[in-house]
Parts: sequence; structure tokens; C-alpha cells
Amino acid sequence: MKQPQLFGTNGIRGIPNEDLTTDLAMGIGKAIGTFFDAKKIAIAKDTRISGDMFMLSVASAAMSTGSNIVYVGELPTPGLQYYCKVNGIPGIMITASHNPPQYNGIKAIDSDGTEIDEETEIKIEEIYEKKLYKKAPWDKIGIYSYDSTAIKIYMESIIESVNREAIKERHLNVVIDTGNGASYYTSPAILSELNCHVVSLNANPDGKFSSRNSEPKPENLSDLISVMKTGKFNIGIAHDGDADRCVFIDEMGNYIDGDRSLALIVKHTIRKGDIVVTPVSSSDALGDICSERGAKLISTRVGAPIVARAMIDNRAVIGGEENGGIIYGKHQFCRDGAMTMALMLNLLTQENKPVSELLHDIPDYSMVKSSVARKKDWEDIRKLITEKYSGKKMDFTDGVKIFDDDGWTLIRPSGTERIIRVFSESIHKNLAEEYNREYTNFLNNL
Repeated sequence: MKQPQLFGTNGIRGIPNEDLTTDLAMGIGKAIGTFFDAKKIAIAKDTRISGDMFMLSVASAAMSTGSNIVYVGELPTPGLQYYCKVNGIPGIMITASHNPPQYNGIKAIDSDGTEIDEETEIKIEEIYEKKLYKKAPWDKIGIYSYDSTAIKIYMESIIESVNREAIKERHLNVVIDTGNGASYYTSPAILSELNCHVVSLNANPDGKFSSRNSEPKPENLSDLISVMKTGKFNIGIAHDGDADRCVFIDEMGNYIDGDRSLALIVKHTIRKGDIVVTPVSSSDALGDICSERGAKLISTRVGAPIVARAMIDNRAVIGGEENGGIIYGKHQFCRDGAMTMALMLNLLTQENKPVSELLHDIPDYSMVKSSVARKKDWEDIRKLITEKYSGKKMDFTDGVKIFDDDGWTLIRPSGTERIIRVFSESIHKNLAEEYNREYTNFLNNL
């Protein structure tokens, strides 16, 4: 099957004026406008310094094809997606999500609010490569406008998706770190509307992400963890740059791995007979939870758009990835950090127990993640892996997943960087570390 060349796991990304130029952005803008051939296209951006440059490049290019452009503000990617869904129009998000501030990207949204699928990505790339752009006559060129309602509509939709009155009565104490990203206003405001006592960290737009790195990993959340260790708060929350992901810190200051928060939220959301979708990179804990609850688990390739499409096709209630990206089908079929945050508040209110205590009921697997530079073409690496470990059971849903006696390791190329990602899991921490070390060393020695 042909794969997109410009679009990675989650949009087109690169460093401005190097591999992501305004010429490329305008070409992609024309191609997106030509493909959708829509009367109106919504556009938004996160807080990155280069956001205006790329937004205006893409917007003017799309207008040249005859589409009107409506700018809906600086807001989380799922905020734009909800606006597209409600209005039935396609959209373009200017973001590089969790990547460092020197990156930016272009993400296309379908008129149902989902990220476009690979088939659509390939068609847009073909329009771009062959320059098959639609050129509107002078009196049919699109116009540019601004709609300030997107943020409010998005926030209200999340609040209405949970038991707002019960949460309000609980008066939860919450610390949130928005990392200078797109959720700097929306998530603190949602928490306030839910009557939480809120302490905000880095809740100001800063395109350099001066306060911390955008990806909400433990090493980047020292301030949040330090505040949580005071023992005065029920939960700590952190987003990435475009707030499609959410991670949590428990009431004692312990970082909660994304696979465990996913399993916890799924456990308290699903019912018997429900369907859950997750990539092959997710912890076996999710499978155990689904078996316990009488739900069906479907595994896919890595990537939120792939998970979302599988959820739509199978009418799944919830799905998500081990990186803190949860998709709640009853709200919309995309990763949504604020929705994930609200679901966590909902279950804390419902169970009325500390999150650390609730996690005791989640199967305890250890996962170790690492990455190595990709020095060869992936197909060559894949062949060398399968030859070296031919005696072991393997799964090729995405990359190569190798099963050992008491655990597994997933080796796959990143869709956004020239690296190979290595995920190893076992019920025993030392084995997960051993597996990860073995396969990482093999890849480094190629």
C-alpha cells in the first residue's frame, strides 16, 4: 500500500525555513483547498512563533482556490476539530503538537472533525506534486474572516459531556500546567467552570515554550510534580503544545504513565459489550481491563487518526494511545486533552477516592520506551530484525512487535522524526528494561 510522503503520523511537520518552508505551506494550502473544494474552511493555530507565518501562507493559498477562510483563533487542535464537526466544514490546524518550539506543522481536518485518513493524504500530496491546483477567477477568490465563538462552543461541549453538577459539588483542588501552549486559556477556564480550586502553571502563550519543553514527560514537569508533592491537591494535569494530549500527577506527586491513565479512564467508562480501540503500542493492562469488563479490544497501527477511524468503523465508545491521547467517541472522534481531563474529574467525583488508590485496581505492567537514530531505510531495518529474531513470535500490524517469554517489544519508525521507537513491556520491570536494552543495542549496532 502506498504511504504518504509528506504527511507523517500526525500531519506535516518540520523546522520553519528549512524543511518546512512557506513555499511548501502555500502549495499544501492550495492542494487542501483544491481537494476539499469547500465554500468555507476553518483555520487555527497553537502558540508557536511561526504560527502566523504558516497560517497566513496556508490561508491565502486556500483562498486562491475559491474557499472562504474563517480564522477561529489560537486554540487546542481538538477545539478546531469540534468547530469543524459542528459546522460541517473542513479545517486546517497549524501545529507541531508536542515537538520542540523550533518545529511547526500543518494538519488537515475533515468536515466531521476527524483528521484526514491516509487515502486523503495521498490525494492531497498528488495534487501538490503535480500542481493540479484549482484557480478561482478574480471574482470567486475566497475571503478571510474571524469567528470568536469556537473557544466557547468547545469548552461548553466538554462541560456538558460530564456530570458537571456532581463535579461542582466536589470542589476538587487541581494544579494544571498548560506549558505555554494552546490550552493556556481553555483548560483553566473549564476547571474554574467546574468549580475546581485551580492553580495554573505556565498558563500564558509563549511560542518559545520558555517554561518547559512541550512534551509532557516526567522530566519536563518538575514544577508541577513539586507542587503536587505538597499534598494539597487532588490531581495534577499537564498538556502538550496543542492540548490533544493530557497526562496526570497523583495526589502524592507521582507521574502517572499514559497507559495507566488510559486504562483507568477506560475502566470507569466502558460497559459490557462496548468496543475499545488502541494501537499495538498500548499496555496489556488495557486488554486485561476489557476482558474483566466484558468489552472487546481492537488493536491498530499507531496514530490517532487511525485509532479514530477504527472507532468510527466499529462504533467504539472510547479509544486512545499510551501517550496520554484519549478519544471519547460520545464527544468527538479525535484525541482531546481537555476531554480527557474532564473524564478524570468525572471518575474522581464518582468514586470519591484518591487517584493513587484507584490505580491499585489497574494491572501493573512496566513499560520502557527509548529511541535510536534511524540510519537505514525502514524496510532494510525491518528485514534485519525479522532475520535476527526469526525464532520468535511477531506481529506486523505496525513495525515489528516481538513477543518474548514474559513480555513484548514493539520496534517501529517514527512518523514525525527520523528515529526508531522501541517500546518494551513486561509484568517485571527488570525484564522490560532488559528487552529494551537488547533491541536498542541491536539497532544501534546496525
